[in-house]
Amino acid sequence: MHLNKLTGMPNKAASFIGIDVGTQGCRTVLVSENGTIFSAQECAFPLSAASREEQSPAAWWEACLATLRQLVHQARNVTDLSTIRALTVTSTSGTVIPLDEACNPLHNALMYSDKRSSEEAEICASIALEYDPEGFTAFNSSCGLPKMLWFVRNFPGKAKRIARWVHAGDYIIGRLSGDWTRSDFTNVLKSGYDLEKEVWPAYIYQKLPLKREWLPQAVASGTPRGAIRPDLAKQLGLPGGITVTAGMTDGCASQVASGAVELGTWNTTIGTTLVVKGVTREPLADPEGRFYSHRHPDGFWMPGGASNTGADWVEEFKEPGGLQSLEKQAVQLLPGRHIAYPLRQEGERFPFIAPQARGFGPGMQARPGTHSRAETFLANLEGVACLERYAFELVEALSGEKVEAIYSAGGGSASDIWLRIRSNLLNKPIFVMEHVSGAMGAAILAASRTHFGSVRAAAKAMTRISREIRPEPALAAAYQSTYRRFIQVMKEKKYIK
Repeated sequence: MHLNKLTGMPNKAASFIGIDVGTQGCRTVLVSENGTIFSAQECAFPLSAASREEQSPAAWWEACLATLRQLVHQARNVTDLSTIRALTVTSTSGTVIPLDEACNPLHNALMYSDKRSSEEAEICASIALEYDPEGFTAFNSSCGLPKMLWFVRNFPGKAKRIARWVHAGDYIIGRLSGDWTRSDFTNVLKSGYDLEKEVWPAYIYQKLPLKREWLPQAVASGTPRGAIRPDLAKQLGLPGGITVTAGMTDGCASQVASGAVELGTWNTTIGTTLVVKGVTREPLADPEGRFYSHRHPDGFWMPGGASNTGADWVEEFKEPGGLQSLEKQAVQLLPGRHIAYPLRQEGERFPFIAPQARGFGPGMQARPGTHSRAETFLANLEGVACLERYAFELVEALSGEKVEAIYSAGGGSASDIWLRIRSNLLNKPIFVMEHVSGAMGAAILAASRTHFGSVRAAAKAMTRISREIRPEPALAAAYQSTYRRFIQVMKEKKYIK
């Protein structure tokens, strides 16, 4: 709480709204400048096979309005709504929408998970590599630029009416503020924007059937983009004049919420897959394309990468009573005696690229009865932790910068034994924050330039550490042998060099 310069009396704490439009629903939070959540609302989307390829932006907007109404209704009983200073939106990376002159969608949103643009991704990657080998060339079907090319090739009639392309979060920001001309540095990366030169490369509109005027101006995440539309504020019961800021992709917003915003800090999210994102002074130049680098709102860089391995295998071990019994058995076996790599599909993309990769471990042995269920479970936990360590060793080798601490998120952070294994295998402290979500990250981002002056200051004030796990010298030393054995096996299988 700050003092009023005129009266010397305490001012009411400012508060901020974060909106997260995900694949499965919309989440909205109202958070104070000290991290207190006044209200959190959610509205699910009906999912189908088709919704993995396309979704209705109009349905997103209605869900946003519904959650904002619920948020206002609940929050007015616990806080003063006049303290709301700003809001912004996070959404999926690579999802794009073609708009006409009136800013109405010409087609449903082309989702990041839509694989129909695989051929176009190869075309974009080839042209980008020829134009600038040092720029972003790792296009695949989850990127925005190949989707734009796919749409123009498959819907030439609609393409003639395109006035602009927007990213998923930018569509909601446009509906909130009326500003349709700008996007942010995190969203434009996978649409081909050059983050170092801060320009749209000429090959996009010279070598592809796309137009320069279709592409937005890019600004740093958190940059004010105007005020909420007065009619909308009145309709929702919100105070007028709330600043709407430039948003951020969902992965980067979750990183912000995790607290990993200072140089040398990294966020590991273990959900279905393992994702690492961190902060470096310079972009991470990776000749193999395992990492790509976003721009940090405060001028640094946010490299990251995502594995095909994570916690999807845990479902196989769930019992009616949960995992508690298995974890109690496994903790008695630390460190485990087996080496495992619990990949559940074909091929790996991070922290090494190996299309031929296959999972292995005691759970995949031909001869049953040579290991217990707890041993298999433990080996898989340790295998993912070994992958994480390998990723951070690559970070330090490629950047020349030290990884100081890990901020953990995702379902894997709920496991006490996994946190302990990871801290000791990494030989680094791991911090778990109280609230880690895309919506929370968006609220912190909204506060960053409208109230605190930087995203680092906002995250420091608005995040809270709920748990801190540090290495145990004896166990950390024992895990050095486990890691060496893991690397040896991966080299023997030619998954890594």
